[in-house]
Amino acid sequence: MENTTPSPLEAVHIVIKNQNIFSKVGIVREQNVWGKVPDVTTLNAHASDTVLQALEQVKTNESPKVTSLVLTAQQGQGKTHLVNRVRYQLGQKGNTTFVYANVLNYTDLNLINYQFQQTVADSLARVGSQDVMQWQEIATAMVNEVVSTSKTAKILSKKFDHAYKASLAKGKNLIELLSQKIGQKKPHIDPYIIRGILWTLSERASSYAIKWLAGNELEPSHAQTLGLPYNPEKSNQDREAEALGNIRKILNLVGYYSSIVICFDELETDPDKVNKSGLTSPQVISLLIKSLYDTLSQAKVGKGVVILTVMLPDTWRNLNEGFLGGTPDRLSTYTQGKQIELQFVNPNSIVELVKLWLDILYTNKNLVPPHPLYPFDEQQLRNHAKREKPTVREALRWCADNFKVEEDILPENPLERFNLALSREQEESISEEFLEDRDRVAEILRFGFNTLIDQKISGETASGEKIESLVIQEIVDITPKSRNNGWINFKIIGIEKEQEFKIGVAVIQQSHGVTVNAGINRLTDYKSFDLTRGCLVRSKSKKIKKTWEAKKTLNHLVKKIGGEWVDLKLEEITSLIYLYGVYQQRERYQLSDEQISLFSLKDTLKNPLLLEILSNPIPIIEEEIIEDDDLLESVFTSPEDELDTEDDELDGFLEGTDSIDSNDSEEIIGEKSPISESSQEVKGKANNKSKEYEVVVVDKGKIVEPDNEKIVETENAEDNEIEKQWFERNYTRKPIRAFTFQDNQYEVNSWRDFLITVCTLMNLYHKREIEKLLKLKGTTRSYVSKNPEDLNSSEKIAGTNLYIETSLGSNHIVKMVHKIVSIFEYSDNCITIELDE
Repeated sequence: MENTTPSPLEAVHIVIKNQNIFSKVGIVREQNVWGKVPDVTTLNAHASDTVLQALEQVKTNESPKVTSLVLTAQQGQGKTHLVNRVRYQLGQKGNTTFVYANVLNYTDLNLINYQFQQTVADSLARVGSQDVMQWQEIATAMVNEVVSTSKTAKILSKKFDHAYKASLAKGKNLIELLSQKIGQKKPHIDPYIIRGILWTLSERASSYAIKWLAGNELEPSHAQTLGLPYNPEKSNQDREAEALGNIRKILNLVGYYSSIVICFDELETDPDKVNKSGLTSPQVISLLIKSLYDTLSQAKVGKGVVILTVMLPDTWRNLNEGFLGGTPDRLSTYTQGKQIELQFVNPNSIVELVKLWLDILYTNKNLVPPHPLYPFDEQQLRNHAKREKPTVREALRWCADNFKVEEDILPENPLERFNLALSREQEESISEEFLEDRDRVAEILRFGFNTLIDQKISGETASGEKIESLVIQEIVDITPKSRNNGWINFKIIGIEKEQEFKIGVAVIQQSHGVTVNAGINRLTDYKSFDLTRGCLVRSKSKKIKKTWEAKKTLNHLVKKIGGEWVDLKLEEITSLIYLYGVYQQRERYQLSDEQISLFSLKDTLKNPLLLEILSNPIPIIEEEIIEDDDLLESVFTSPEDELDTEDDELDGFLEGTDSIDSNDSEEIIGEKSPISESSQEVKGKANNKSKEYEVVVVDKGKIVEPDNEKIVETENAEDNEIEKQWFERNYTRKPIRAFTFQDNQYEVNSWRDFLITVCTLMNLYHKREIEKLLKLKGTTRSYVSKNPEDLNSSEKIAGTNLYIETSLGSNHIVKMVHKIVSIFEYSDNCITIELDE
C-alpha cells in the first residue's frame, strides 16, 4: 500500500464519514470462535504461545499426557479473541481436535457432565483442518489404520455410503467389518463408540450417530439400523451418571489419533445460579475439569490433552480462596498453579490493531489513504495507550469515537440531517454473515420496536396475518435473568383490541440442536417469563432436523401454545440496520432519540419483519423448514453368513470410492432400511377388513417384515422389473408425472402429491368409511392419525379430520398407496403410474 499512489483525499473522507468501521467491531462472540476473525498476533502472543507449547509437551513427552492452563483477563480484554487465535493456529498445524465449551450454554448445573458430553459431540461436528467434521477426521484415521490404501477424510466421507452399499450387495456389512478390525487393534475401547464414530462418515446417518454420541436417545428403529444401544427408560440423572464415562471413552479413542485441546470459556454466570449442592458455575466447572484431568490421565491418551480455562481474575481468585482442596491446582498444572494474565493494549499493539482494521476498510473500498493509520496520528494512538492502558474493547471504542475528519457543515433542518446520515449508512453493503450475530440482530429489532411505542399499528403482513389497532406500550428486559440465561432477548408489552399481549422475542441462529432447543424451551415457558406468546426469530434456511429435540419443542411452541417462528431475512432487516446505524451516530448528526424515532416511523411502521413478529401467528410449521434426514423407522437386516474381516475385503469395498457418483448415497440410508432399494422387492398384503395392513420388504430372497422382524424364505425375489406390478417396482430417483385410477388420469407434481391425491379420492368415494385408514399402523408407529403430533410430518386429508404421514420416500409411498386401495377392496390393477422419464 505504501508504494501505491494515494487516493483522492475527498474519496477517503467520504468513506470515513460514512463508515465508522470501529463502531462495528470489538466483541468476539461464541460463533466467531469457529471462524477466523482479524487478529493482531503480537497482542498477548505470550498467552497463545504458552498454549501451543503446552500442547507440544504432552504430544512429545511420555508423561504427563494431560496438562492444564488458566487464562485470566478483564471483560473486553480479548479472552474469546485469543481462544479463536488458538483454534485457528491449531487448525493450521493439523492433527489436533478442538473442543469449545461456552459455559453460558449450560442451563442446568446439576447435569454438567451430560451437557459437556453434548458439547464434545457438537464441537467434533464442527469443520476441522481437513474441511470435514472433526468426527470424520477421527473416523478416517480409524479406517486408514486397518486398510492398506489410505483415503483422505474428504474423499471417504463423500463416498462412504456407496462403499457401504457395495458391501451389502456382496452380502457383507462394511460397518461390521471395520468395527471388528478396529476393535482388534483397540480391544479396550467400547465397540459402540467405535461404531458410532464410523457412522459419522455416512452422509445419511451422521446426524443420528452424533445425536447418540452426544448422549441422546435414538428412536428404536434408528438405533437398530445403526446397531447402537437403545434404552428408553433413561432419565436425565441416568445420563448424567453415565456421561463422564462416555466422555472418557470418546476422548480416549480420539486421543489415539489426534491431540486434544479443550477450552472452557465464560465461566461467569448469574451469581445466584447454583446446583443442588450450592456450588456456583465456576465451582461446578472446576470439579468437572478435575474429574476430566484425573480420568484422562489414567486413560493415557496417546497424543496428549490440554485443558484451557478462561475466566475473570476475580473468578480465579475466588476459586483459590478455600474451594475444595486440590481442585484449582488441577486447572493450571502446566504453570504450577499460576494463571496466564492477558495484557492491556500497549503503544505498539494499539498501532497494529488500528492498522489492521483500517487496512480492511480501505482494501474493501479500493482506496489508498495518505498513510496506513489515517485519519489517526501514530503518536496520538501511542499516547492514548500509554495513558489509559485500555482493553481491546476500550481501545476500539475510543477509535470509534475519534474516527473522523473535519466536521461537516450540517443542515439546520433535523430531517435533512437525518436523511444525510441515512444516505451515508446506505452506502455500506450488508452481507448474510450479519445475521449470524444474534445479539446485534436483537439490538436492531429492539431499536425498531422502540420507535413504534405509543403508535397505533394496523395492517396485514406478507403472510396474510392481521394487525388491528395494536399499540406497543414498552420494551423490557427478561426476568428472571438467571433462568433466561440470555436466550430471550427482550419482551414487547402492548394492547391489541383491548387485549394485553406480552411477546418474548428470541433471535436464535445457532446450528446445533441442543443449543437451539435450549433457546426455544425458554420461549415456551410463558409462566416463568410472564409471556402470552413466544416468538422465535431465525432464518428459515437454518432448518431444524426432525431428529432434534428442538423439533418437538418447536411443535409445542407453534401448534400448542400460540407461538411462532418468524423468518429472519436479510432484505427485511437491512433498512433497520441502516436506521440503527444513524441512531448509533446520533450525536455526530446532532439528532435526539425522539427525532430519530419520529423520522424512522415511515420505515418501521411498514417493516415486514417487525409486523410479522407483532401479528397473531398461524399455528402451522412449514414443511420445507424442517430437514428430513431420510433415516426413517427401519430394521437393519444384516447378512446371516459369517463376516470376512480380512484387509483385502475392506480394501475391496473402499478402493473404488474415488470415482463413485455421490448421488448413490441417497439409496444407502433410505426410507426403510440402509439396504439398497435396488435390491428390494416390495409387496403389499391386505388381510380381512378387521386386521391391520403391514409392509413386506423382500431383500435378496428373504421377506423382512419391518414391524415384527419375521423373516420368511421366498423364491425368486428378483423378477424382471417389467413383469412386476406397479406396487412391486423400484422408483428410486424416478419422478412421477401422473397416475390413472379407475380409468381417470390425475397429474401430480411429486410422490407426496400422489399419496395425498389418492387419500382425497378415497374420501370422495368412501366418505363414511374413511376412518378405516386408521388401520395403517406398524408396531411402533402410526401412518394415519387424528392427531398430527403422532406423526413426523403430516398432511391433513381434505374433507376429513385425519392426518397422514408424508415424510416417506417414493417406494414407501407406493407401498402405502397399495395398502390404501386394498383397504377399500380395489383390485391390484386399479392404478397405473406414469413416470417423468
